[in-house]
Amino acid sequence: MVAGCASDMPQNVTRTPLDQMLFGPTGMRIQPVFTQVRDWTDDGKPDGIEVVLGIQDQFGDPTKASGRIIFELYTYRAYNPDPRGTRVVAPWEGRLDSIEDQRARWNRVNRAYIFQLAYDDIRPGESYVLTSMFELTGGGRFFDRLIIEGEKAEPKTSTPPVIAPPVIVTPSPAPATTTRPASIPASAPASSPTTAHTPPPRADQP
Repeated sequence: MVAGCASDMPQNVTRTPLDQMLFGPTGMRIQPVFTQVRDWTDDGKPDGIEVVLGIQDQFGDPTKASGRIIFELYTYRAYNPDPRGTRVVAPWEGRLDSIEDQRARWNRVNRAYIFQLAYDDIRPGESYVLTSMFELTGGGRFFDRLIIEGEKAEPKTSTPPVIAPPVIVTPSPAPATTTRPASIPASAPASSPTTAHTPPPRADQP
C-alpha cells in the first residue's frame, strides 16, 4: 500500500538531453486570432492587450518553456519596411521561471501562455505593433511581432425618407338621372288643335 501511494505522488523527473532535443522549445509565436484589445474588468472600457503566446517544439506542437518575456508596444506605420513607430508605453515584463508563474499563465484550452498587458490609454480604433522577446532560462532568445489592427468604425447609414406611394383617386360615376318632361303649369290653358280657317267668298266672286 505504501508503495502504491508513493507511485501516485508527483515526482521530479529530470528531462534527459534527448528529451530536451526532441521536445524542447524551438520557436515562439504571438497567436494573432486571440491576441486583441480586451476589457477584462467588464467595466465597458478597454484595459489593455491580452496576449496569447505559444511555444512550439521542433514538431510544431505546443510545449512549455521557462524564462523572461519582454513586451513592447509601438504605433503603427503603414506602408513602411519597419512598421514600428513611436513606442507608446514602457515595456512589460513577464516571468515564467517558477511553478506559480507557469500555473498562473498556462491556458489548457489554447495550450499557450496568457499575459494581460494593462494600458489604460489603449485606443481600439488605432493600430499598434506588439513585439515580444523571450529569454530562455537555459540560454537563447525567441522574437516575434504582431500588428494589431484597430477596429473599424461602422459607417453610419442614413435612413432614406419614407415616400408614401401616390394616392390615385378614381372618380366615382355620377348618379344616374332620369330625364323627365317639363311640367306644364296648371293655370296655362290647354292648347287646342289648330284648324285651317277659310274666309267666306266675296259677293263679286262667283
